[in-house]
Amino acid sequence: MPTRKVGVIVIHGFGGHGTARPASTDDLTFSAAMSRRVRRKLGDDAARLAWREVFWSDILRNRQDAYLEQTCDSTGMDGRRALVMAAMSDAVAYDRSGAGPGAVYEAIHARFEIAMRDMEADIGPNGQVLILAHSLGGHVASNYIYDLQKFRKRAGQGRFASPLQNMRTVAGVMTFGCNIPIFLFGHPAEAIKPIDYPGADIPDDHHIMTWWQNFYDKQDILAYPIGPAASRYAQMVADRALRDVPVRLGTPEVGGWDPLTHGSYWDDAELITPVVHYINKMLG
Repeated sequence: MPTRKVGVIVIHGFGGHGTARPASTDDLTFSAAMSRRVRRKLGDDAARLAWREVFWSDILRNRQDAYLEQTCDSTGMDGRRALVMAAMSDAVAYDRSGAGPGAVYEAIHARFEIAMRDMEADIGPNGQVLILAHSLGGHVASNYIYDLQKFRKRAGQGRFASPLQNMRTVAGVMTFGCNIPIFLFGHPAEAIKPIDYPGADIPDDHHIMTWWQNFYDKQDILAYPIGPAASRYAQMVADRALRDVPVRLGTPEVGGWDPLTHGSYWDDAELITPVVHYINKMLG
């Protein structure tokens, strides 16, 4: 049996993941159930898969929870208010305009860097990686890759010593509940530039054509198609590099927004099945 291993890096999005940071990036929390389901479907090939999480909820959650606790009597706080608070607060706090020493942007990216370093220990400096990113995590992953690609163009070399840590062996990106488009309206449309294919150091015969798939449920008002957001994203769709995939998750049809939908991607077969399919391509 082939022994080549591949890796999955998973990053969460808006709030809801607690304040207890795991001791290790392979101490799975928010993606534990997904990992189990994926491994069951892989069967014997599960032994060839490494799985790491980028956990960053604790960076912001303590202050958010303290505020909500103080105001619950006057606001009649419910789950929807807590989710909107987390979504707006996380997005504003992460905003790149605040980047600098100690900034949330840098703190979250530092967590991504740790997960990639740990992944290299699992699968080696040239191992292929699949990025799974939920909600705001899609924006974080895109920015993390973009920054490393920008560094290479400016410096003429990668920031790190290995292709894997420089995000040049990323076979694919799967975003779900993604809200990248809402961050783009503050930029001139013609200036918006997506990340380049992040698998430049993967052998040509292992390239996967549609390397970015974006899953969204129409009931999830925090999730959007990416293709229509800017002309260069639209060109990625035309080139079959990016595919927006509408899904209907296992939540009942309702007349208004169902806040539970945003967190339902993790356990839904409409996402698990393509994740397994993608991993099988990487292993093959």
